[in-house]
Amino acid sequence: MLSDRFGRNIEYLRVSVTDRCDLRCSYCIPKGFKGFEEPENWLTFDEMERVIAAFSRLGTRRIRLTGGEPLLRRNLPELAARLSALPGVEDLSLTTNGTQLDKHAQALFKAGLNRLNVSLDSLRRDCVQEISGSDSLDKVLHGLAAARDAGFKTIKINMVPMVGVNDGDIEAMIAFCIENNFILRLIEAMPMGSTGQHTQGLNLSRLLTDLGQRFELQESCKTLGGGPARYWESRDGRFTLGLITPMSQHFCATCNRVRLSVDGTLYMCLGQEERYELRPLLRAGCSDAELEAAIRDAIELKPEKHEFIERPQQVVRFMSMTGG
Repeated sequence: MLSDRFGRNIEYLRVSVTDRCDLRCSYCIPKGFKGFEEPENWLTFDEMERVIAAFSRLGTRRIRLTGGEPLLRRNLPELAARLSALPGVEDLSLTTNGTQLDKHAQALFKAGLNRLNVSLDSLRRDCVQEISGSDSLDKVLHGLAAARDAGFKTIKINMVPMVGVNDGDIEAMIAFCIENNFILRLIEAMPMGSTGQHTQGLNLSRLLTDLGQRFELQESCKTLGGGPARYWESRDGRFTLGLITPMSQHFCATCNRVRLSVDGTLYMCLGQEERYELRPLLRAGCSDAELEAAIRDAIELKPEKHEFIERPQQVVRFMSMTGG
Protein backbone atom coordinates (compact mmCIF):
# COMPACT_ATOMS: atom_id res chain seq x y z
CA MET A 1 0.00 0.00 0.00
CA LEU A 2 1.16 3.52 -0.84
CA SER A 3 1.63 5.39 2.47
CA ASP A 4 2.83 8.87 3.41
CA ARG A 5 5.23 9.79 6.20
CA PHE A 6 2.34 10.15 8.65
CA GLY A 7 1.17 6.59 8.11
CA ARG A 8 -1.86 7.45 5.96
CA ASN A 9 -2.63 5.00 3.15
CA ILE A 10 -3.19 6.76 -0.17
CA GLU A 11 -5.97 4.74 -1.74
CA TYR A 12 -7.80 7.52 -3.58
CA LEU A 13 -6.66 9.54 -6.63
CA ARG A 14 -8.70 12.40 -8.06
CA VAL A 15 -7.84 13.05 -11.71
CA SER A 16 -8.66 16.36 -13.40
CA VAL A 17 -9.19 15.77 -17.13
CA THR A 18 -9.60 19.50 -17.87
CA ASP A 19 -9.44 22.82 -16.04
CA ARG A 20 -12.10 24.32 -18.36
CA CYS A 21 -15.69 24.76 -17.23
CA ASP A 22 -18.88 26.03 -18.83
CA LEU A 23 -19.99 27.65 -15.55
CA ARG A 24 -18.43 30.33 -13.35
CA CYS A 25 -19.53 29.36 -9.86
CA SER A 26 -18.87 32.20 -7.44
CA TYR A 27 -16.75 30.07 -5.08
CA CYS A 28 -14.64 28.48 -7.84
CA ILE A 29 -13.69 30.44 -10.99
CA PRO A 30 -13.87 34.25 -11.17
CA LYS A 31 -15.81 35.90 -13.98
CA GLY A 32 -13.58 36.78 -16.89
CA PHE A 33 -10.83 34.34 -15.88
CA LYS A 34 -8.71 33.30 -18.86
CA GLY A 35 -5.68 31.68 -17.26
CA PHE A 36 -6.47 28.12 -18.33
CA GLU A 37 -3.80 25.53 -19.12
CA GLU A 38 -2.79 25.29 -22.79
CA PRO A 39 -4.11 22.08 -24.43
CA GLU A 40 -0.62 20.94 -25.44
CA ASN A 41 0.17 20.70 -21.72
CA TRP A 42 -2.84 18.50 -20.96
CA LEU A 43 -2.02 14.89 -20.24
CA THR A 44 -3.20 12.64 -23.03
CA PHE A 45 -5.49 9.72 -22.25
CA ASP A 46 -2.49 7.40 -22.70
CA GLU A 47 -0.51 9.41 -20.14
CA MET A 48 -3.41 9.50 -17.69
CA GLU A 49 -3.93 5.77 -18.03
CA ARG A 50 -0.24 5.16 -17.43
CA VAL A 51 -0.19 7.27 -14.25
CA ILE A 52 -3.37 5.67 -12.91
CA ALA A 53 -2.06 2.18 -13.70
CA ALA A 54 1.07 3.01 -11.70
CA PHE A 55 -1.02 4.21 -8.76
CA SER A 56 -3.13 1.05 -8.92
CA ARG A 57 0.00 -1.13 -8.83
CA LEU A 58 0.98 0.78 -5.69
CA GLY A 59 -2.36 0.02 -4.03
CA THR A 60 -4.60 2.95 -4.95
CA ARG A 61 -8.06 1.49 -5.55
CA ARG A 62 -10.37 4.49 -5.99
CA ILE A 63 -10.26 6.87 -8.95
CA ARG A 64 -12.46 9.94 -9.43
CA LEU A 65 -12.57 11.93 -12.68
CA THR A 66 -12.96 15.66 -12.11
CA GLY A 67 -12.35 19.05 -13.73
CA GLY A 68 -13.12 21.90 -14.27
CA GLU A 69 -16.06 20.21 -15.91
CA PRO A 70 -14.82 16.77 -16.99
CA LEU A 71 -17.56 16.21 -19.58
CA LEU A 72 -16.07 19.04 -21.64
CA ARG A 73 -13.10 16.73 -22.36
CA ARG A 74 -13.79 15.06 -25.68
CA ASN A 75 -14.34 11.28 -25.65
CA LEU A 76 -14.36 11.01 -21.87
CA PRO A 77 -16.35 7.72 -21.90
CA GLU A 78 -13.42 6.18 -23.79
CA LEU A 79 -11.07 7.11 -20.95
CA ALA A 80 -13.56 5.79 -18.38
CA ALA A 81 -13.69 2.43 -20.18
CA ARG A 82 -9.92 2.18 -20.23
CA LEU A 83 -9.62 3.02 -16.55
CA SER A 84 -12.41 0.70 -15.40
CA ALA A 85 -10.56 -2.17 -17.09
CA LEU A 86 -7.28 -1.55 -15.22
CA PRO A 87 -6.29 -4.25 -12.70
CA GLY A 88 -6.68 -2.96 -9.16
CA VAL A 89 -9.16 -0.16 -9.92
CA GLU A 90 -12.18 -1.08 -7.80
CA ASP A 91 -14.15 2.16 -7.82
CA LEU A 92 -14.37 4.66 -10.69
CA SER A 93 -16.52 7.76 -10.15
CA LEU A 94 -17.12 11.19 -11.66
CA THR A 95 -17.86 14.68 -10.34
CA THR A 96 -19.75 16.90 -12.79
CA ASN A 97 -21.81 20.08 -12.84
CA GLY A 98 -24.40 18.10 -14.80
CA THR A 99 -24.88 20.47 -17.74
CA GLN A 100 -23.53 17.91 -20.25
CA LEU A 101 -24.70 14.81 -18.44
CA ASP A 102 -27.79 14.08 -20.50
CA LYS A 103 -25.57 13.60 -23.58
CA HIS A 104 -23.09 11.24 -21.92
CA ALA A 105 -24.82 9.40 -19.06
CA GLN A 106 -25.56 6.21 -20.98
CA ALA A 107 -22.06 5.97 -22.48
CA LEU A 108 -20.45 6.58 -19.09
CA PHE A 109 -22.54 3.87 -17.46
CA LYS A 110 -21.64 1.39 -20.21
CA ALA A 111 -17.97 2.35 -19.83
CA GLY A 112 -17.97 1.06 -16.25
CA LEU A 113 -18.36 4.24 -14.24
CA ASN A 114 -19.69 3.28 -10.80
CA ARG A 115 -20.96 6.49 -9.21
CA LEU A 116 -21.81 10.11 -9.94
CA ASN A 117 -21.54 13.31 -7.91
CA VAL A 118 -23.50 16.21 -9.41
CA SER A 119 -23.00 19.78 -8.20
CA LEU A 120 -26.27 21.64 -7.60
CA ASP A 121 -26.42 24.51 -5.12
CA SER A 122 -30.12 25.41 -5.34
CA LEU A 123 -33.38 24.47 -7.00
CA ARG A 124 -34.27 28.14 -7.53
CA ARG A 125 -33.52 29.26 -11.08
CA ASP A 126 -32.45 32.77 -10.08
CA CYS A 127 -30.17 31.45 -7.35
CA VAL A 128 -28.51 28.93 -9.68
CA GLN A 129 -27.91 31.71 -12.18
CA GLU A 130 -26.49 33.98 -9.48
CA ILE A 131 -24.08 31.31 -8.23
CA SER A 132 -23.08 29.69 -11.52
CA GLY A 133 -23.31 32.66 -13.87
CA SER A 134 -25.62 30.68 -16.15
CA ASP A 135 -29.28 29.74 -16.43
CA SER A 136 -28.30 26.08 -16.15
CA LEU A 137 -30.89 24.55 -13.81
CA ASP A 138 -32.92 22.77 -16.52
CA LYS A 139 -29.77 21.26 -18.05
CA VAL A 140 -28.70 19.85 -14.69
CA LEU A 141 -32.14 18.43 -13.93
CA HIS A 142 -32.26 16.79 -17.38
CA GLY A 143 -28.80 15.37 -16.76
CA LEU A 144 -29.85 13.88 -13.44
CA ALA A 145 -32.89 12.24 -15.06
CA ALA A 146 -30.68 10.85 -17.84
CA ALA A 147 -28.23 9.41 -15.30
CA ARG A 148 -31.00 7.68 -13.41
CA ASP A 149 -32.46 6.31 -16.65
CA ALA A 150 -29.02 5.08 -17.73
CA GLY A 151 -28.82 2.85 -14.66
CA PHE A 152 -26.76 4.77 -12.10
CA LYS A 153 -27.87 3.66 -8.63
CA THR A 154 -25.68 5.96 -6.52
CA ILE A 155 -26.10 9.63 -7.41
CA LYS A 156 -24.94 12.26 -4.93
CA ILE A 157 -25.91 15.93 -5.03
CA ASN A 158 -23.07 18.23 -3.96
CA MET A 159 -24.33 21.49 -2.44
CA VAL A 160 -22.16 24.31 -1.03
CA PRO A 161 -24.37 26.30 1.39
CA MET A 162 -23.41 29.99 1.54
CA VAL A 163 -24.65 32.50 4.07
CA GLY A 164 -27.29 34.78 2.59
CA VAL A 165 -27.15 33.08 -0.81
CA ASN A 166 -28.59 29.56 -0.69
CA ASP A 167 -28.53 28.59 2.99
CA GLY A 168 -32.33 28.83 3.00
CA ASP A 169 -32.58 26.23 0.22
CA ILE A 170 -31.36 23.21 2.18
CA GLU A 171 -34.82 21.93 3.15
CA ALA A 172 -36.02 22.09 -0.46
CA MET A 173 -32.92 20.18 -1.55
CA ILE A 174 -33.56 17.53 1.10
CA ALA A 175 -37.11 17.07 -0.18
CA PHE A 176 -35.79 16.84 -3.75
CA CYS A 177 -33.26 14.17 -2.80
CA ILE A 178 -35.84 12.14 -0.87
CA GLU A 179 -38.22 12.25 -3.84
CA ASN A 180 -35.53 11.14 -6.30
CA ASN A 181 -33.54 8.77 -4.07
CA PHE A 182 -30.41 10.92 -4.30
CA ILE A 183 -27.83 11.32 -1.53
CA LEU A 184 -27.35 14.93 -0.42
CA ARG A 185 -23.84 16.08 0.45
CA LEU A 186 -23.33 19.49 2.03
CA ILE A 187 -19.83 20.90 1.62
CA GLU A 188 -18.20 23.75 3.53
CA ALA A 189 -16.68 26.41 1.28
CA MET A 190 -12.87 26.53 1.38
CA PRO A 191 -10.70 29.66 1.02
CA MET A 192 -9.03 28.68 -2.26
CA GLY A 193 -8.11 31.61 -4.49
CA SER A 194 -9.83 34.97 -4.38
CA THR A 195 -13.21 33.36 -5.09
CA GLY A 196 -13.12 30.97 -2.15
CA GLN A 197 -11.60 33.58 0.15
CA HIS A 198 -14.58 35.88 -0.43
CA THR A 199 -17.19 33.15 0.12
CA GLN A 200 -18.88 32.90 3.51
CA GLY A 201 -19.73 29.26 3.92
CA LEU A 202 -21.96 27.68 6.53
CA ASN A 203 -20.67 25.89 9.64
CA LEU A 204 -22.10 22.44 8.94
CA SER A 205 -21.17 20.94 12.28
CA ARG A 206 -23.65 23.34 13.91
CA LEU A 207 -26.25 22.67 11.22
CA LEU A 208 -26.09 18.92 11.83
CA THR A 209 -27.64 19.23 15.29
CA ASP A 210 -30.73 20.92 13.87
CA LEU A 211 -31.08 18.60 10.87
CA GLY A 212 -30.47 15.54 13.01
CA GLN A 213 -33.39 16.35 15.27
CA ARG A 214 -35.82 17.37 12.53
CA PHE A 215 -35.15 14.40 10.24
CA GLU A 216 -34.33 11.83 12.96
CA LEU A 217 -30.88 11.19 11.54
CA GLN A 218 -28.56 8.48 12.80
CA GLU A 219 -24.99 7.76 11.76
CA SER A 220 -24.80 5.50 8.72
CA CYS A 221 -22.63 2.40 8.69
CA LYS A 222 -22.83 2.08 4.89
CA THR A 223 -19.75 2.49 2.71
CA LEU A 224 -20.72 5.30 0.34
CA GLY A 225 -17.35 6.18 -1.15
CA GLY A 226 -13.74 6.67 -0.17
CA GLY A 227 -13.78 10.42 0.41
CA PRO A 228 -14.00 12.58 3.52
CA ALA A 229 -17.78 12.75 3.88
CA ARG A 230 -19.48 11.48 7.03
CA TYR A 231 -22.97 10.11 6.48
CA TRP A 232 -26.25 10.01 8.38
CA GLU A 233 -29.55 8.30 7.53
CA SER A 234 -33.13 8.99 8.52
CA ARG A 235 -34.76 6.30 10.64
CA ASP A 236 -37.03 5.28 7.78
CA GLY A 237 -34.04 4.92 5.43
CA ARG A 238 -35.48 7.32 2.85
CA PHE A 239 -32.86 10.06 3.24
CA THR A 240 -29.06 9.99 3.42
CA LEU A 241 -27.06 13.10 4.30
CA GLY A 242 -23.32 13.51 3.89
CA LEU A 243 -21.25 16.33 5.37
CA ILE A 244 -17.80 17.46 4.26
CA THR A 245 -16.41 19.80 6.92
CA PRO A 246 -12.84 20.91 6.09
CA MET A 247 -13.33 24.13 8.09
CA SER A 248 -15.36 23.27 11.20
CA GLN A 249 -14.13 19.69 11.71
CA HIS A 250 -11.21 18.84 9.48
CA PHE A 251 -10.31 15.27 8.54
CA CYS A 252 -6.59 15.68 7.81
CA ALA A 253 -5.53 12.82 10.10
CA THR A 254 -7.33 10.34 7.87
CA CYS A 255 -6.73 12.00 4.48
CA ASN A 256 -6.31 9.22 1.93
CA ARG A 257 -6.15 11.17 -1.33
CA VAL A 258 -4.01 13.20 -3.70
CA ARG A 259 -4.96 15.06 -6.88
CA LEU A 260 -3.57 14.88 -10.40
CA SER A 261 -4.18 18.06 -12.38
CA VAL A 262 -4.74 18.08 -16.13
CA ASP A 263 -1.13 19.20 -16.73
CA GLY A 264 0.29 16.23 -14.81
CA THR A 265 0.99 17.95 -11.50
CA LEU A 266 0.31 15.95 -8.35
CA TYR A 267 -1.09 18.13 -5.57
CA MET A 268 -0.76 16.65 -2.11
CA CYS A 269 -3.27 18.87 -0.30
CA LEU A 270 -5.94 21.41 -1.26
CA GLY A 271 -4.76 23.76 1.47
CA GLN A 272 -1.00 23.60 0.89
CA GLU A 273 1.35 24.14 -2.05
CA GLU A 274 3.33 20.87 -2.09
CA ARG A 275 3.32 19.46 -5.62
CA TYR A 276 5.22 17.16 -7.94
CA GLU A 277 5.27 17.41 -11.75
CA LEU A 278 4.93 14.10 -13.57
CA ARG A 279 4.50 15.39 -17.13
CA PRO A 280 8.23 16.02 -17.75
CA LEU A 281 9.00 12.45 -16.70
CA LEU A 282 6.26 10.98 -18.86
CA ARG A 283 7.33 12.93 -21.94
CA ALA A 284 10.98 12.08 -21.37
CA GLY A 285 10.09 8.39 -21.71
CA CYS A 286 10.49 7.28 -18.09
CA SER A 287 10.15 3.59 -17.26
CA ASP A 288 7.31 2.19 -15.14
CA ALA A 289 9.76 1.73 -12.28
CA GLU A 290 10.87 5.37 -12.53
CA LEU A 291 7.25 6.53 -12.61
CA GLU A 292 6.37 4.52 -9.51
CA ALA A 293 9.47 5.86 -7.72
CA ALA A 294 8.43 9.41 -8.60
CA ILE A 295 4.95 8.80 -7.19
CA ARG A 296 6.46 7.50 -3.95
CA ASP A 297 8.69 10.58 -3.76
CA ALA A 298 5.66 12.80 -4.34
CA ILE A 299 3.66 11.16 -1.55
CA GLU A 300 6.51 11.90 0.86
CA LEU A 301 5.74 15.61 0.32
CA LYS A 302 2.16 15.29 1.59
CA PRO A 303 1.77 17.69 4.55
CA GLU A 304 0.23 16.74 7.86
CA LYS A 305 -2.70 19.13 7.54
CA HIS A 306 -4.14 22.13 5.74
CA GLU A 307 -4.03 25.64 7.22
CA PHE A 308 -7.32 27.06 5.95
CA ILE A 309 -8.09 28.49 9.38
CA GLU A 310 -4.61 29.72 10.32
CA ARG A 311 -3.63 31.04 6.86
CA PRO A 312 -6.78 31.55 4.79
CA GLN A 313 -4.97 33.71 2.20
CA GLN A 314 -2.29 31.09 1.55
CA VAL A 315 -3.68 29.19 -1.44
CA VAL A 316 -4.01 31.51 -4.44
CA ARG A 317 -4.81 28.84 -7.06
CA PHE A 318 -8.45 28.27 -7.88
CA MET A 319 -10.18 24.95 -7.29
CA SER A 320 -10.48 24.31 -11.03
CA MET A 321 -6.70 24.54 -11.38
CA THR A 322 -6.14 21.83 -8.78
CA GLY A 323 -9.00 19.53 -9.71
CA GLY A 324 -12.26 19.34 -7.79
